[in-house]
Amino acid sequence: MIRRWPGSVLRERGVLSMNARNLEMIAEENPRRLYPLVDDKTLTKRLATEAGIAVPEFYGVIESEGGMGELDAILEGRPSFVIKPAQGSGGSGILVVDGTRQERFLRSNGTYLDREQLERHVSNVLSGMYSLGGHPDRALIERRVEFDPVFEDITYRGVPDIRTIVYRGVPIAAMVRLPTSDSDGKANLHQGAVGVGIDMTTGMTTTGVCKSRPVDHHPDTMMPLAGVEIPEWRSLLTLAARCFELAPLGYLGVDIVLDRTLGPLVLELNARPGLAIQLANRRGLRFAIDRVRALDTVPEDASERAALAFTQAAA
Repeated sequence: MIRRWPGSVLRERGVLSMNARNLEMIAEENPRRLYPLVDDKTLTKRLATEAGIAVPEFYGVIESEGGMGELDAILEGRPSFVIKPAQGSGGSGILVVDGTRQERFLRSNGTYLDREQLERHVSNVLSGMYSLGGHPDRALIERRVEFDPVFEDITYRGVPDIRTIVYRGVPIAAMVRLPTSDSDGKANLHQGAVGVGIDMTTGMTTTGVCKSRPVDHHPDTMMPLAGVEIPEWRSLLTLAARCFELAPLGYLGVDIVLDRTLGPLVLELNARPGLAIQLANRRGLRFAIDRVRALDTVPEDASERAALAFTQAAA
């Protein structure tokens, strides 16, 4: 009996390793001069708006401690909102407020903050506590998304998002990220959210992963994860493909939320998307990457690149 190292088995199954992601995808495909286009959420939002790409409504920004007095004017008449660091990563520092009552702010996890705690959070954002490299940051305040009811049974106290990997402008893999009680209502897998693979040809959810382990049911609602049809799937893939035109990174992560009234909204872009999407889909990225590399030309039109997602996935 011939025994093989686990690494060879993973390669045969098309699994992209962390080293390959860092060297082949990020170092070779993503010029560092383009990083600010995705690392600065204020800039990303402005570029998307100028390109006619829908994003959550922007309420305002706190630039420094001296600007804390602008908080009242920004939040006036807005009982729900989101505060996030302009240069944050991994979901850190994002505060979602579902409702406001008498200077008390209801978080998405069901707990309350008072005014002092809210201002302290903004101060922490400004200090760079959540930013890339720990540099001083800005606090963005924007509309809280009201997620599509299709996710009602498979999420917990938070807004699900859809992460799509776009390689050289072509969507090649996607998963929906579902908040849990462990993730504090955030759709971040590192914090305990559930990742569920999506069939690229049908837009149907398939298999799931939570804390690097396969799961078939949401850990809080206990509802099955497979068989949920993502609304407007073709439009969503076209939207993801269009984001390559905002930030022409060869290996790009696009996070989209589905608002119940506004439809797909681009939440943010990522120059260093992780590899958990392979676990969620139980399928490696390598084969999809190689198919795009084998193309003679990649269409300039985003809808044509999105259409490749269907033909490439079916290959």
